[in-house]
Amino acid sequence: MGMASGAEKGTEEGMGYAVGSMFRGQCMTHTADWLAASQRGHLYRLKRVLGAACVASVCLWTATATAQPAGGGAPSPLRLCYERMDIPPWRTLDGKGLNIELIRMAAARAGVSIEFVTLPWKRCLSEMQDGSLQGVFAASFSPDRLSLGAYPGGKVADPALQLYVDGYVLVKRKQDAVQWDGKSMSGAQGAVGAQVGYSVANDLRRMGVPVDESSQTALELLQKLQLGRIGAAALGTSDAAKLLADTGKPHALAASLEVLPVPLVQKAYYLMLSNQLVQDHPDVANRLWQQIGVARRSPQYQKLLSEAKVHQP
Repeated sequence: MGMASGAEKGTEEGMGYAVGSMFRGQCMTHTADWLAASQRGHLYRLKRVLGAACVASVCLWTATATAQPAGGGAPSPLRLCYERMDIPPWRTLDGKGLNIELIRMAAARAGVSIEFVTLPWKRCLSEMQDGSLQGVFAASFSPDRLSLGAYPGGKVADPALQLYVDGYVLVKRKQDAVQWDGKSMSGAQGAVGAQVGYSVANDLRRMGVPVDESSQTALELLQKLQLGRIGAAALGTSDAAKLLADTGKPHALAASLEVLPVPLVQKAYYLMLSNQLVQDHPDVANRLWQQIGVARRSPQYQKLLSEAKVHQP
């Protein structure tokens, strides 16, 4: 069955509340009559009003049922969290960016109300896990996260429903001999740093590389590298480009750091939704995910990518 339009929903809800108000008025009248009857001792009247009490029970159920939110009680708006930092062109703290626009397009097509929230990344994930938030973005696929929330496609994320593709690069100090050829790493004097909760940390561990996962932000990570506290840094491609492009400040990071030419890893990023939402309201979750795929391929979104000079597969 298709979704009702906003006007239809408003009419249905208005009718529900009107009917509920009428029933509540009748129930109050029956209660007053019952008290009057008991005081006067009119047994016949009492029996008739007790019968009306059954109607009152139906009234209460009807009034309550008509007040339930549309969509079978699905949370509205859905609260979707992203990390509290600017990562252009994908997302910014003032609610702009390609991820934001894509999700808005998809939500409008799916008829789903959404609200964006910014928090530290690990808190986004933990609050999705406990159901305080209904989703987080942008999350690369990691089996370890399936206990925290759900990906479009289930146990293996569906690339057709991704938000975008981006990657990680390896950043080193210019005087260090760190090398990465796409298969093996050498020359790092110390652990490779990664941000807390980022999946690239597990990628590095699988390569047998020691990892320092104590940095909250990309800037903190590069500052730690600049001071020689770590041997190299695994950083999102967009983060590295933004932070190393600013050469106008004293002690600019770009003066002492550089990105190795071979990408460390390429990943697709997704909107994850809470396990509670997917279990209780799979229609809402699947509708939103499917519309992300549709909106990403739309001429409107392709135009935004072109204007931002971003190439996506």
